[in-house]
Amino acid sequence: MARPRSADWAEADRAAGEYAAGYVEDGMTVGLGSGTTIYWTLRKLAERVAAGLRMRGIPTSLKTERLAREWGIPLAEFSECPGLDLYLDGAKEIDGNKAMIKGGGGSFFREKLIAEGASRRIIVINAGKRVERLGAIPVPVEIVKFGWEWTMERLRGLSCEPVLRSGGDSAFESDNGNYVVDCSFGLLRDPAELHRRIKEMTGVVDTGLFVGLADEVVIGGQRGIEVWL
Repeated sequence: MARPRSADWAEADRAAGEYAAGYVEDGMTVGLGSGTTIYWTLRKLAERVAAGLRMRGIPTSLKTERLAREWGIPLAEFSECPGLDLYLDGAKEIDGNKAMIKGGGGSFFREKLIAEGASRRIIVINAGKRVERLGAIPVPVEIVKFGWEWTMERLRGLSCEPVLRSGGDSAFESDNGNYVVDCSFGLLRDPAELHRRIKEMTGVVDTGLFVGLADEVVIGGQRGIEVWL
């Protein structure tokens, strides 16, 4: 079967994103993720809010917050909400156990924090994001600026090639003002164990490995929408 063109993936993103907006019910507090697929979720939620849907969103990124405010989606502070009804977000890769790599935009620490506070977590992707094993793309790691060179050397000790993410003329900064290091490990044997080993390092804030944080997956593809429970 021929690999779908990028335009096909864009349409799959839109279909999956709009479908996922249908999970939001009146009165819900919802964690709002980020990325190309969730962009369409936000657009559809804005339409539903304009038509009378009552909801509160907790944005996981500064970009999502800006879009939600621009489109009229009501927002609340995470600290104001003892529990979220729902969390909607995308992923860069997801395997058969629903483990994921996230973090292309640098907001993965906030995404993980909010995902852990939600009763139900739905990941929204196009079918091209499904993989047998994670690791075709680098694993993002958020690190504090102080001593960042030393932290990178420790990451290199885990048999990876760490690269400080560039933000143009200077290093890229996460939404929390930290650096992000993209670590190429190759295909991962045990994402949970790798996350544990990285997270134990002083200087590391968190990793873009998400394990046990997907209850359902909405997948847009050539045959329409598939829901993976």
